[in-house]
Amino acid sequence: QVQLVESGGGLVQPGGSLRLSCAASGFTFNLYAMTWYRQAPGSERELVAYISSVGGSTNYADSVKGRFTISRDNAKNTVYLQMNSLKLEDTAVYYCHAYTRGPVDYWGQGTQVTVSS
Repeated sequence: QVQLVESGGGLVQPGGSLRLSCAASGFTFNLYAMTWYRQAPGSERELVAYISSVGGSTNYADSVKGRFTISRDNAKNTVYLQMNSLKLEDTAVYYCHAYTRGPVDYWGQGTQVTVSS
């Protein structure tokens, strides 16, 4: 059974940091590129960060460049999103997404990140 389980969300003040984790199971993790998406209320889901299957390539939305860092540990079947200098507009549900050729893709259930003073 395929599972992507996000954790690490919560309430943080502007300027603060959070680290999201996404634990994968049920598929061959190191064959999948991983991404983080987010969706704010009333908005479409948007791509935040991407990392290739072996971690050699990353990419970010312009809105988070220099503040967020995506990484992965293929030995632990886990992908991370380190979020620093958080802003009010970063408030959203953050989703972990895995995809490979086919295409074959899987989604996590999401974790809420709220940035508020």
